[in-house]
Order: sequence, then structure tokens, then C-alpha cells
Amino acid sequence: MIVNLTKNVRQYILVTFNYWNFTITDGALRMLVVLYFHDLGYSTLEIASLFLFYEFFGVVTNLVGGFLGARLGLNKTMNLGLAMQIAALAMLAVPNYWLTISWVMLAQALSGIAKDLNKMSAKSSIKSLVPNEQQGSLYKWVAVLTGSKNALKGVGFFIGGLLLSLIGFKSAVILMAMVLTLVLIGSLCGLESDLGKAKSKPKFNEIFSKSRPINILSAARMFLFGARDVWFVVALPVYLGSVFGWDHLWVGGFLATWVIAYGFVQGFAPKITGRAHNMIPDGTSALFWAGLLALITAGIAFGVQINWQPELVIVVGLLIFGAVFAVNSSLHSYLIVSYAKDDGVSLDVGFYYMANAMGRLIGTVLSGWVFQIAGLAACLWVSFAFIVLATLISILLPTNNKEVAA
Repeated sequence: MIVNLTKNVRQYILVTFNYWNFTITDGALRMLVVLYFHDLGYSTLEIASLFLFYEFFGVVTNLVGGFLGARLGLNKTMNLGLAMQIAALAMLAVPNYWLTISWVMLAQALSGIAKDLNKMSAKSSIKSLVPNEQQGSLYKWVAVLTGSKNALKGVGFFIGGLLLSLIGFKSAVILMAMVLTLVLIGSLCGLESDLGKAKSKPKFNEIFSKSRPINILSAARMFLFGARDVWFVVALPVYLGSVFGWDHLWVGGFLATWVIAYGFVQGFAPKITGRAHNMIPDGTSALFWAGLLALITAGIAFGVQINWQPELVIVVGLLIFGAVFAVNSSLHSYLIVSYAKDDGVSLDVGFYYMANAMGRLIGTVLSGWVFQIAGLAACLWVSFAFIVLATLISILLPTNNKEVAA
């Protein structure tokens, strides 16, 4: 029974439940927007522009949101994120002639703020709920939260394609807004008011990290996620539909399967990277897995460029890329929570996810632009270059936790 669980475990379950529900709607909304506006005749660059404010305000939100979380408590920032996502969905439940580029960009801006408030709050809360000396448990909890989130984002991709086919764009966003409203009510009643609140009130100028390991990890994270989104966000779903002739359900279903598998690998990352042998990952682990991802990306890019069995190369290559990328992402997610200071953890986590959002912003814009002028192979080569930069930056990461503590 949940009532017999400790307070920390009950809070973890509630935070995870909030995060899961938010993530499903976030993934579904992204797929709905990409596919629906492609049907309306928007170019890939125009579709990418719809996400411009979504990603840009994610950069700002992670900086300011970390500061607000430390001062006000993570319960407030999480609930604010849920409320803003409901408002963003409501903005899209309007007649088609209202859905101009500027209106959708504004709604996506609100959704971007909501998503990063919710994610920052969820990731930061784990540091508050797990004792600092239990690094193995911290890695496991972070991996489970991150992995389950991405698996459910994949479910959201599938739901987005399915809802678009079955009930249409407007009904889909209304349905999702109704579900999130119920989640928000439960969150307002259940989350502790002091979750993640700093003992000493941080000043606004503390939003920029002064920690060398966090700055290095943040730079690597920026290029890592730019590398994923430069071919995954806009270029790939449009390519699958326009070149291979896949319909909405197939595109949404395939990308959903990829993200679900990606999430499961993230959840098992502690075993993959050595936790079974009581090994806690460090900078060397991040360097190895980034280098491996670079080699895989180069192979996919070359196969697509020479047009050798492109459907096979993309489908199989994407699955391999996703598995290795998932380990990279899970390692980074653990390292930032481990590096972050205990008091006001959301400041460090917020700065790190600011870099993550910056990478997504760069990748999203390039995904539409590079694909429009040069095709999918060019997007993949840009992805390769970004991962090489992430690998080189990872050389500078601390090689053990003692170094971080010092």
C-alpha cells in the first residue's frame, strides 16, 4: 500500500507520476504539430520555426526556473509547469484560421517553458530525496526516472500520430488538456511544500554555475543533444513520410518505438555501465560512450550519403544510435545530479538543462534548414561533428567523484 511507504518514496512516486503524464502530452503534441502542419503544406524550415520559441524559452526557463525552484520549492515550479502546459494546449484548440505561425510559436513557447519547469523540478527533486552518500541508489533512481520518461515520450509520439488519425488535431489537444488538469489537481494536493527549497535564499546572480565540472558537462550536453535533434526532430519524420511514403500512423509508431526502446535502455544504464560491479561512472565513462556514438553516427551518415539500402540503414542505424545515445544521456543525467551541491540543487541542475535546451534549439533550427537545403545525409554529418565536439569536451571531465568533491 502506498500509505505505508516512507515520505520520500511517496514524494518520488508522485513526482514521477506528474512527470510521466506531462511527458506523454509533450511527445504527443510534438508529433501532432510536425505531422499536422506538414499536411497543411508547411516547409520543413517553417515547421522547425514553430519549435523555435519552444526551445529558446527552454534555455531561459532552466536558468530562471532553477533559481525559482531553490527559492520557492520544487513543488511550485512543477505545478506551474503543469498549469502552463494546459494553457498551451488550450491555445491550440482554436479554429484552423487562428493557427498562424506566430500563434503556434507563442503556444509552443508556453509549452517549452512548461516542459523545462517540469523536467528541472523532477530531476532536482531526486537529489533532495536520496541521501548524498548513496551514489549507487542516486544513479539508479535518476536512470529509472529518465528512462521511463523517454519511454513514455515515445508512447506520446505514437498517441500523437494515432489521435491525429482518429479524432483530429483540435480534439486531441482538448483531450490532453483535460487529462493534465486532473494530474495538476492531484499534484497540488500531494506534493510537499518544502521540496527542494534552499536553506539559504540564493541570489539571482547565482544562476550561472561556478563549478568547473558542471560547466564542462553542460558544454558536452549541449553538443550531444544538438547532435540528436539536428536529424531527429524535423528532418527524420518528414523524410520518412515524403521519401519512404509512410503514413502518419507508421511515422508516429516507428518514432514511438525508437523512443520507448531508448527509454528502456536508459533505465538499464547503471547495469550497462558497470553498477553491477559496484562501479560508479565518471568522466572516463562519458568519454568512452560519446566516442562510440560518434563512430556509429559516421557509419549511418555514410550509408545514407551513398544511398546504400537507405531504409535499412536508417531503421537499423537509428535503433543502434538510440541505444548508445540513451547510455550517454543517462550517464550525463547521473553526473549532473551527483556534481550538484545539496543546498539549492535546482540551480546547478537548471544551468545544466539550460545547456541541454540550447543544444535542442540549435539542433531543431538546423534540422529544418540543413534538411531543406542539403537533405538527411547532411543532417547526419552535422550530427557527427557535434558528437565529436562532445567527445573532445568530455576529456576534461573529472575521472572520479573525489575529484569533484575537492
